[in-house]
Amino acid sequence: MTANPLLGPFTGPFGLPPFAEIEDAHFAPAYDAALAETRAAINAIADNPEPPSFANTIEAMERSDTTLDRVGGVFWNLVGADTNDTRQALQRELSPKLSAFYSETMMNAALFARIEALMADTSGLTPEQARVLELYHTMFVRSGARLEGEARARLTEIMQRLAVLGTQFSQNVLAEEKSWELPLAAADLEGLPDFLVDAAAETARERGREGHVITLSRSLIVPFLQFSPRRDLRETAFRAWTARGENANENDTRAIVAEMLALREERAKLLGFPSFSAFKLDRQMAGTPERVRELLMAVWEPARARALADAARLEGLMHADGVNAPLAAWDWRYYAEKLRHAEHDLDETELKPYLQLDNIIAAAFDTAHRLFGIEVRPLDVPLYHPDCRAWEVTKAGRHMGVFIGDYFARGSKRSGAWCSSFRNQSRMDGEVRPIVVNVCNFAKAPAGQPSLLTFDDARTLFHEFGHALHALMSDVTYAFISGTSVARDFVELPSQLYEHWLSTPEVLSKYALHAKTGQPMPKALLERLIAAENFDQGFATVEYVASALVDLDFHSGPAPADPMAAQAETLARIGMPEAITMRHATPHFTHVFSGDGYSSGYYSYMWSEVMDADAFEAFRETGDVFDGETAEKLLRHIYSAGGSAEAADLYTAFRGRLPDVSALLKGRGLDTAA
Repeated sequence: MTANPLLGPFTGPFGLPPFAEIEDAHFAPAYDAALAETRAAINAIADNPEPPSFANTIEAMERSDTTLDRVGGVFWNLVGADTNDTRQALQRELSPKLSAFYSETMMNAALFARIEALMADTSGLTPEQARVLELYHTMFVRSGARLEGEARARLTEIMQRLAVLGTQFSQNVLAEEKSWELPLAAADLEGLPDFLVDAAAETARERGREGHVITLSRSLIVPFLQFSPRRDLRETAFRAWTARGENANENDTRAIVAEMLALREERAKLLGFPSFSAFKLDRQMAGTPERVRELLMAVWEPARARALADAARLEGLMHADGVNAPLAAWDWRYYAEKLRHAEHDLDETELKPYLQLDNIIAAAFDTAHRLFGIEVRPLDVPLYHPDCRAWEVTKAGRHMGVFIGDYFARGSKRSGAWCSSFRNQSRMDGEVRPIVVNVCNFAKAPAGQPSLLTFDDARTLFHEFGHALHALMSDVTYAFISGTSVARDFVELPSQLYEHWLSTPEVLSKYALHAKTGQPMPKALLERLIAAENFDQGFATVEYVASALVDLDFHSGPAPADPMAAQAETLARIGMPEAITMRHATPHFTHVFSGDGYSSGYYSYMWSEVMDADAFEAFRETGDVFDGETAEKLLRHIYSAGGSAEAADLYTAFRGRLPDVSALLKGRGLDTAA
């Protein structure tokens, strides 16, 4: 094997990883070398005989894991977006090893003593340095730096086991999603729009099948549930989609969940918190489980009332079709589509030809240009998969970073959509600009045809590019606080706010062009689309809030021995409508159980929505959704600020105040009676 390309600085265009040279066999030795290098650097900092200073302690720590970050940036992105058996095996091996190394670092007594000493006098630091020091200190304390003896050893064991379980959970769910498919005979295609028939044919081809196949990819299964008149097939598909992780097979995740919840509770109590929610929320904007519950319930009641009223109407449509049964979860989307057509003269088959993937990408880029002055140009560079595309992002001639788009579903990619980075922004040792990737799971059209999106898909693309902008526009000194490294319940603000521009006539009139005729979306259709934006909002809000409340309940009290029974108890207590299910049932709730990111934090999308509804109103108040002065404030205080201040302070600097839930209710159309 040639020299390991992961172990030296990436010298290609813009510092992109040399994907064409990287082999799976490179990762394990690269990690061994990177861990050894970082361990030696950390020990040198801890054992430094000189008095602690910000430079010889915090800045030295920022440099200590350069190689480890470089290796991990490639490996973990590939594990999520283009995995295989070799990568999954290494993921299982690395997860506990990396957790143990992290615990070793956080519990290094000499290192923590230096940080404690620096906290005693911050008078000589810049505001950004003081912020970084404070966050380092908090990270160490919350990771067990003050624990001793058995408690310290036990926390290390817990964190290693949680790393193993999170990896196992995510791999089990991916296996469930890869293994299931619903072949469609010619008669089963009746009633399906052309875009879905084409996507099902392309999926079958990619899987080496003849004909047409529906998989558990959201971009296939949701339109199938919307348009298939075959109630039996809708039920089959829906049950498979919602049963991921609870099929009593080798991929069942329920025992994993139970163990994770118990370990999280034990972790929190070792650190002096009454519950895992209290621990997780202590450093978030929300602050306490009680404040989160208050927000969720303020939204739940009007959303549930709206959903129940809508359910009665949908059931009436179903009975008119001759189906004399109660409305079921696999009926909702089908009859909601009929109702949307009846009420707004709008259906997905009419909309979708106007939502070409390439045009929506261009719309996202142009929106950023009009708001922040950025420019993009395509790059012809090797990437990790043929479906990926890359662009250089600049502003006033300044290189801001590289953006990679990976948009299509495939079996080697986990479900959902996310934003990640191969490299973060910093300027501690000279200008380092980020390399950011958006990963989605859109249905791929057959060769030679444009890939078409649903409006929800288009909104997802804008959402993830909002995250990407948060990373690309970051302008701080230290990588530790760059980009999206802020409170979890604030980090969704830039992404959710960005979605608002998609729905504006200024964007749709320019980029919603028909795939065959090239004509812009007719004004009447555009107006109907905007008027219907809050259609079925009761359903959407109920399925989300139910998931957030289950997550909160799981982590707010004693860990349930039977998570599925606890889930059922929560849903019964809040009066979950019978024809709606949680957006993410517990056995495949990857946000919460594939790692620690959104655990006791799924509420954060709604917490951020309180702000994003209010923030977009700041533009509307000017009469121009691209108002330059407001955009400049947004860039300065939100998109470029990273974690340089507390989230509430960043938002207040932009808007002058914090919002309340009324902005969210108005934005979702839930401020009026059902």
